[in-house]
Amino acid sequence: MTATAFGKGTGKLRRDAGVIGLLFASTTSMIGSGWLFGAYHASKIAGPLSVWSWIIGAAIVMLIALCFAELSTMFSKSGALVHMSHASHGATLGRLWGWMLFLSYAPVPAVEAEGIVTYANNYLPYFIKPDGSGTLTGMGFLASAVLLSVLALLNMLAIRALLRVNNTVTWWKIAVPLITVVGLIAASSHWGVWHAAASTYSSQGMFTAIPAAGIVFSFLGFRTAIDLGGESSNPGRNIPLAVIGSVLLAALIYVLLQVAFIMALSPADLKDGWSKLNFVGSAGPFAGLAATLGMGWLATLLYIDAYVSPGGTGLMYITGGSRILYAVGETDSGPQSLTKTTGSGVPWLAVIVMWAVGVFFLLPFPAWQLLVGYITSITVLTYGLGPIVLMVLRRSQPDAPRTFKLAGAGLLAPLAFIASNLVIYWTGFYTNSVLFLILGAGFVIYALVFHIVQKKPAAEFGWNHITWLLAWFGGMWVLSALGATGHGFALVGFWTGMILVAIWSLVVIWFALNSSLPAEETGEVMERMQLGN
Repeated sequence: MTATAFGKGTGKLRRDAGVIGLLFASTTSMIGSGWLFGAYHASKIAGPLSVWSWIIGAAIVMLIALCFAELSTMFSKSGALVHMSHASHGATLGRLWGWMLFLSYAPVPAVEAEGIVTYANNYLPYFIKPDGSGTLTGMGFLASAVLLSVLALLNMLAIRALLRVNNTVTWWKIAVPLITVVGLIAASSHWGVWHAAASTYSSQGMFTAIPAAGIVFSFLGFRTAIDLGGESSNPGRNIPLAVIGSVLLAALIYVLLQVAFIMALSPADLKDGWSKLNFVGSAGPFAGLAATLGMGWLATLLYIDAYVSPGGTGLMYITGGSRILYAVGETDSGPQSLTKTTGSGVPWLAVIVMWAVGVFFLLPFPAWQLLVGYITSITVLTYGLGPIVLMVLRRSQPDAPRTFKLAGAGLLAPLAFIASNLVIYWTGFYTNSVLFLILGAGFVIYALVFHIVQKKPAAEFGWNHITWLLAWFGGMWVLSALGATGHGFALVGFWTGMILVAIWSLVVIWFALNSSLPAEETGEVMERMQLGN
């Protein structure tokens, strides 16, 4: 690249992304390396009820996705999730949400790159320290950084070329799971496994598996199509189709995989109960089942996919994360230099930041894997804002143009918010405690910088528009403590806790609606955003 190509970007993104490109961008973000292990972990927690875990998880994400499908037609800009919060509750919430979104994106490419290197260590034992900690060696760190560099360089392609690369990868990522489903079901002979070891799982596990087995997080990649909204040739049509279509496609694949996994098990696998399921070896549970059933060809295919799937997901997360950073710069929530683009319309500095932060997450400390798990949990909170924004805009901007308008939004949006909070509740007290501690520390730092370093008055901070966050986060933390999941104090039963979460969610909605910007101010913010397209 020439200095001119990088140094003096137009600041504008090119609208070359079609509906298939956006659909596959979201699909490949959802069908990553997790599909190789999700069915296994869900089975250990919920037994045969794990099929319902995937169905419920898909329904929850679809509720949230439908809210964003309408919002995406009103904010057809790259990094649209950042712009939405600015319009509903002002700049402070927008800035906080923008950086929370970035934190939910940044670790994923690093995790995917490390997953590839960890798998390769079984054949080239130079990448992982042999002490059992899972820590990268110097060679492993270098290999992972090189992989991240390749993903970042691919992201320097014009969006049309990038999506063509991703389309090829996504066809593979759809085909391999479906071939796995057909192969395992065709070779299965233990149909009675659906009723085996019935005493070792419960209906409660059906819900706790949704966050614990990574089910809900497997679906959250639908947002990639929204993140690329500013690069769509027809956002009003393409984004809703891509968002809804990708969730439906991923749900179908995941449910079929869970069914096939259970059908391929034998009574011997369950002799100690569902929670004691175990597959030894680096190939993972599906490849282990394939080998047990004598399908060496399928095991080989899964070996190859262990490299392709993580690579495709990491590629799209750098893409989505760079667009979030672009929006952060565009809304003055961060350096405006983040909006610099190449001659092909790629936000090159944002891509480099995603690469650099990804390398940071590769630092050889075992605790980073645990930290990444908590940061990824922020995604659920960032999505919970969508239904709130939809309700605010339906009330304050009823006549604003909406290419896609969600039928029954008055019922579905509150249900979506309740559902997102239930996922947080099911995650458990320990994880939520660390999560809210991280968020609280970040908020305090931001407030101190705003008031002390920048010496801005409280009136400009917008306290009256964000205090409802304290009620939301604080209430969810208390409810998690009252429950029994994740080291809670078990002062209320599991089902009672779910009812309390639903009631509290309605209270938070009332606070959020009454803390939103005045209709006139929201209209002005949205008008400025449209002028900036």
